[in-house]
Amino acid sequence: MASKNYEQLNRELSWLSFNERVLQEAEDKTVPLIERVKFMGIFSSNRDEFFRVRVATVKRMVKLGRKAKEILGEDPEILLGKIQKMVINQANKFEGIYEELLHDLGKKNIYILNERMLNAEHVKHVRQYFHDEVMPALVPIMLDAFVPFPYLRDKSVYFLIKLNRSGKKPKYSLIEIPSEVLPRFVVLPKQGDKKYIILLDDVIRYCLDVVYAIFDHESIEAYAVKLTRDAELDIDNDVTKTIVEKISKSLKKRKKGAPVRLTYDNDMPIDMLDFLMKRIVAIKTENLIPGGRYHNFKDFINFPNVGGPELKFQNPMQLDHEIFSGKKSFLKVIREKDILLFYPYQSFSHIIDVIREAAIDPRVESIKMTLYRAAKHSRVVNALINAMKNGKKVTLVVEIQARFDEEANLHWADKLMEEGAQVIYGVPGLKVHSKLFLISRRENGKLVNYAHVGTGNFNEQTSKLYSDCSLLTCDKRITGEVAKLFIFYANNLKPGTYKHLLVAPYFMRKKFNNFINKEIANAKAGKPASIKLKLNNLVDREIIKKLYEASEAGVKIKLIIRGICCLVTGESYSKNIEAISIVDKYLEHSRVFIFCNGGNEKYFLSSADWMGRNFDNRSEVGVPIYDKALQKEIKTFFDIQWSDHCKARIINKKQDNPYRVTGHSASQKTKVRAQDEIYKWLKQKKAQLK
Repeated sequence: MASKNYEQLNRELSWLSFNERVLQEAEDKTVPLIERVKFMGIFSSNRDEFFRVRVATVKRMVKLGRKAKEILGEDPEILLGKIQKMVINQANKFEGIYEELLHDLGKKNIYILNERMLNAEHVKHVRQYFHDEVMPALVPIMLDAFVPFPYLRDKSVYFLIKLNRSGKKPKYSLIEIPSEVLPRFVVLPKQGDKKYIILLDDVIRYCLDVVYAIFDHESIEAYAVKLTRDAELDIDNDVTKTIVEKISKSLKKRKKGAPVRLTYDNDMPIDMLDFLMKRIVAIKTENLIPGGRYHNFKDFINFPNVGGPELKFQNPMQLDHEIFSGKKSFLKVIREKDILLFYPYQSFSHIIDVIREAAIDPRVESIKMTLYRAAKHSRVVNALINAMKNGKKVTLVVEIQARFDEEANLHWADKLMEEGAQVIYGVPGLKVHSKLFLISRRENGKLVNYAHVGTGNFNEQTSKLYSDCSLLTCDKRITGEVAKLFIFYANNLKPGTYKHLLVAPYFMRKKFNNFINKEIANAKAGKPASIKLKLNNLVDREIIKKLYEASEAGVKIKLIIRGICCLVTGESYSKNIEAISIVDKYLEHSRVFIFCNGGNEKYFLSSADWMGRNFDNRSEVGVPIYDKALQKEIKTFFDIQWSDHCKARIINKKQDNPYRVTGHSASQKTKVRAQDEIYKWLKQKKAQLK
């Protein structure tokens, strides 16, 4: 069969290619300088999570033998070698970009100093800061040969320290850099127009003589090391324990997960590296990743801007949606017309306002919501608590297996239960990833439902940084099925049937396959046939094959994929498929689907990417957009994104991320930066409807 020759790219290598697009933003001199530094931090944070989750998974699969090869598409040990090669190449590129950034910061009179570059005034400041703030937070550990090597915490940076002593064996020590309790960056006294910053690491380096004053030594050497651990939660099958108890126990185990990477300062002398390797017996040579002088570059996301505002993105103020302008009741507006919100261009506060109104409306009887990742100080949760205090019945479906948010979600669940909410801890065997709420209001003796179906979390913090969409509707076709989903979340007995919503894991895959098959049939019949998709990740093998079949049939396919894309463009079976990725100041997070359907286009938004886990192991929801005006908005949104000639990269088989315009040098007339243009479009639409 022809399908046997269909090629798909490796998921892990495609992810590394995506992270290189983030690194391109740090390299791009058209990006404001402090934002370039932040992109270095984002790249580093992404890479850490990649090792903690994906590399750790591949390492565990080595034991599965042939089965692992079937799952991954190649031998896991060979894949680990490819990963390490790409990671080291990116690390070298990273170091080169960091040197460029230091040079460019210098042009703006901003200097990052190390401990060897301090003048007398800086020395005085560093010594005082160390005495007052740093020294009390340090816990030096002497590494005696007869004492077990101390446990290295995940995410922490340590100094391996060598005290050189004349005529005696050197002494070794370990210090954790206390960046969780102290700022990673210390602003030093400026001199004229020149501003100076020193890393906490170098404050400690400069004052090591104070730390080890009791030892006779000729010199001290200090080099950074960082251990990354497996972040997978191993949830036991003890039926006597609740899911909360199992998650709590697993979180403690995560902190002691197996090592998957040891990053070290490439300048570390070989004898010190040998000492380290002999003492950390769980680390093998293939786990070693040489790096630069500083680790945990994720902290550079919070790099202080000691220069002017021009060094950061000057994002415009979020827009209020024109339909809510001057209206007293948000629910009344939703009753009259479906509403589509685009974040971060429009304000997420509308969502909070809707819940606040429901909290005090005497006719509202209940509010139900799914919660995957809430803000640290969540105004959404506060609004729900207010609703309970006003006598409303509140039901919250909390997903406590949301990776790295488990502890926060347990906290919110406890808080809401204390206030009287019914808290449902997801669905056994599924992650609840849908973005839903349902407000039930008594009107003329009948219950009327108001629903939200979206692509992003109920999180006012990320709504300012992530590009997402929300549908607010009173359409019975949709609200009735959202209500059915909440019944399923409560009893887990029957998932129900859905004519309008696309619901995973039971029906979504089949329905998307049916939509693609219809495009194939239309193309073969000579009818218009096209598919436009915007996703974070395209990984699922079955659906990629289906897209290849559609391409071979003549269906024109446009893909906007921010992250992983395992589909190969440019082959005979994918000649009708174009794919781009946009990485810019906002994180592209919305999922949009447009099927030509013979000219009567179908439009959907969804919480789901096209990955096996989303189709088969999660509760996800896709919602049809029935309102013709909103369909037009979705089409405009997609078309603006597709027209990007500034931040769009071509996704190809080489995975080398070329900018859409060769040399990144389009004329000013053809340069379209989609995220800026979307804001202009929404602002203009608001002005026209005032």
